[in-house]
Amino acid sequence: MPKPKSKTGVLIINLGTPDSPRVADVRKYLREFLMDPRVIDIPFFRRWPLIHFMIAPFRAPQSAKGYHELWTKEGSPLKVYGEKMTALLQQSLGSEYQVALGMRYQNPSIASALQQFKGQGLAKIIAIPLYPQYASASTGSTHECLLQEIKKWQVIPDLKLISRFFEHPLFVQSFVALGKKDMSSVHYDHFVFSYHGLPERQILKSSSNGYCRLGECCSVYSARNQFCYRAQCFETTRLLVNALGIKEGAYTVCFQSRLGKNPWIKPYTDEVIKKLASAAVKKVLVFSPSFVADCLETTIEIAAEYKKQFLALGGERWDMVESLNVSPEWVDCLKEMVLEDA
Repeated sequence: MPKPKSKTGVLIINLGTPDSPRVADVRKYLREFLMDPRVIDIPFFRRWPLIHFMIAPFRAPQSAKGYHELWTKEGSPLKVYGEKMTALLQQSLGSEYQVALGMRYQNPSIASALQQFKGQGLAKIIAIPLYPQYASASTGSTHECLLQEIKKWQVIPDLKLISRFFEHPLFVQSFVALGKKDMSSVHYDHFVFSYHGLPERQILKSSSNGYCRLGECCSVYSARNQFCYRAQCFETTRLLVNALGIKEGAYTVCFQSRLGKNPWIKPYTDEVIKKLASAAVKKVLVFSPSFVADCLETTIEIAAEYKKQFLALGGERWDMVESLNVSPEWVDCLKEMVLEDA
């Protein structure tokens, strides 16, 4: 007998954003985000007072200033682009699919997104966390939250979880198309590929049989380090560099947004900036391929704060390639990922 026709649910998930740039909402967001044991992976009895009495109270006012600069009339760019992408992907996929947007932290929640699927008779759900590279603190946490929610269902449909997609040809093409726009009008001395950082201990925890050494082991991407976040970032850069025709020695891979005193994966972006300036590099183009939508880390940290630092050290130009946001190539990439797993 032929199978009955039914829709496929497509759940796209990003990290999240405060409900507003007010200090209270930013503090609420930080507490939820940083209390995740996959984000700050220390015992609860240490994590709770650290977050509630030290990090969130002191960091929230500073972060709120950044969110005020970031906020648009429509709201937080991360959420705005997510909602627009949901509509564009729905239009591109057609009526056989139902697309919903969820955030790992705050709103719209993963639970509210899944609620749109309940009672629809879906045969399958394809979940795409919008993190190109896998990390326990991002993709792993999102998968865990999704499974915790969907286990409550009486009927659980087939479930496909996307773990990473930086290798997807259309993802590479999407960033290349944006990069070429900037490179066509300016001759840059150097190219920086800045990724969100992680504590070194988290990289070592996910190492396959002790393979990771936080160094040259990332120069080759293989089955042994395929889920090492740092190795994935270096491989992402190699794919982009090759596609863009950037010469060896003309680019640097680095990591931003570190928190606390414990060592994070290196090299650090702010230290790379100092080295570039001391080497008389004047014009830099920055890619941020660990983010698919503009957010605090791209618009404020990279495009504003790092630019100010570079120019103060004698640099002449610091430009950032915009995130994929809702570019046509990115819509095609997500559509292709869905169809490949449908």
